[in-house]
Amino acid sequence: MVALVQSATALPVLLFSLFGGALADLWDRRLVFMIGQVIVLSGATLIAVLEGVGAVTPWLLLALVFILDTGSALRQPAYQATVGDLVPRSELPMAVALNSIGFNIARSVGPAIGGLVVAGFGVQASFILNAVSNVFIIGVLLMWRPKRPVDELPREHLLPAMVSGLRYVGGSPTVLTVMLRCFVFTGLAGAVWALLPLVARQDLGGGPSTYGILLTSLGIGAIIGALNIGTLRRRTSGQVMVALGTTCFAVATLVVGLMQSLYAVVPALVLGGAAWMTTLSSFNVMVQLSAANWVKARVLSIYQMSLFGGLALGSWGWGHAAEAIGTGQALAIAGAGLLVSLVLGFRFRLPANIAPDLSPITALPRPTLAPGVDAGPGSVAVTVEYDVDPAKADAFTAAMRSLRRLRKRDGAVRWTLYQDAAKPSRWVEAFLLPSWLDDLRHQRRATMADRGTLDRVRAFHQGNEPPRVSHLLARGTPRMGWPPGADAAE
Repeated sequence: MVALVQSATALPVLLFSLFGGALADLWDRRLVFMIGQVIVLSGATLIAVLEGVGAVTPWLLLALVFILDTGSALRQPAYQATVGDLVPRSELPMAVALNSIGFNIARSVGPAIGGLVVAGFGVQASFILNAVSNVFIIGVLLMWRPKRPVDELPREHLLPAMVSGLRYVGGSPTVLTVMLRCFVFTGLAGAVWALLPLVARQDLGGGPSTYGILLTSLGIGAIIGALNIGTLRRRTSGQVMVALGTTCFAVATLVVGLMQSLYAVVPALVLGGAAWMTTLSSFNVMVQLSAANWVKARVLSIYQMSLFGGLALGSWGWGHAAEAIGTGQALAIAGAGLLVSLVLGFRFRLPANIAPDLSPITALPRPTLAPGVDAGPGSVAVTVEYDVDPAKADAFTAAMRSLRRLRKRDGAVRWTLYQDAAKPSRWVEAFLLPSWLDDLRHQRRATMADRGTLDRVRAFHQGNEPPRVSHLLARGTPRMGWPPGADAAE
């Protein structure tokens, strides 16, 4: 049943997080946040009512946990993206850390407060208090009136917007690297979170109070780590911070697994809490600084899926490992695995602390329709013609590979580079967009950080005139038609 509770907690994140991220990017983030909060309030209220009439069963509790975490999965991308909207990019690391401090204070003192409420007023009172706290959050959201940029284009449809988020992440090596490192870290570090109740009961011979002490130790460490994130970022890089955090958490995991003394485990968990906070805050900031505003909530939702996916998979795996070989041995293997995972830093390096300029390039020419021309519902093929010195063909194609990644990241569904057989200096870049609106959106998604790639490609073009760009509307062909031979050449 404990494993099912963990599944009921993690499954909504995997199912609904991207959906919530798309809603937060397309609609008012405050409204999306509020919808998620109302779902959480509904679940909390149901638990309180059913507990009062004695109708709570294990399976019903699982269903209610699923409802609670569904609301959380929907609201979290909007909440995370809003943090970046409220502060300048230079202050984002400290804003993320401050948010984490509040969470970890709640996690540290929450169990103690909950225990006092249960002891003094009963189980139902704790559920009622939880529901009431959600009412206050909704009240704050009702009073908050953030400014939202006005987009002159119609909103994307929900399903294509979700696909756009996945495509953006797939075309962003930095984001993919951060998510891979996060998944590996949480999958291994999840052993501590999954096995801590067993450590408290079996290794330390304690009960709920001992488990509360261990959780509080992690929370105190997390607060200490959050308070020092700013200093660490000023003195070192994200790559070093993650390596340091991984090493410290590995040491803490080994101590918890090998030492059966509360006096050794508590300081180890304080160290582990600081390492956990430093590492995850670094990942979060890297993702936020690497995602353009139009897709930020979707990227954060996918990052959230990697984080919770690693924790869920790790919890499941380490639980089975503890049953097979014992809690201490499982934790020792997890700690050793964290140390081994440091080699990922040589192959998958994390970005520097310098934030890329993700403001849109406003100087790019916008596609236009001639008077009387109807774009129609079909696809749009965009072609760009270059005149390149044949002696520089290899360097040009290498530069175009980087441009291909940007085109597909921003919405192109297919991309091909052609060379004229009769005139080797003539090259044609062609990429396909699902509709005219997608073509307009594609032009608006290029950022100042992409300028270097665009300029490198442009430097190969000979002549005073810029490359010729054409936007070709599909007529009398399948909706996603494409020039013959493109699949073979792609």
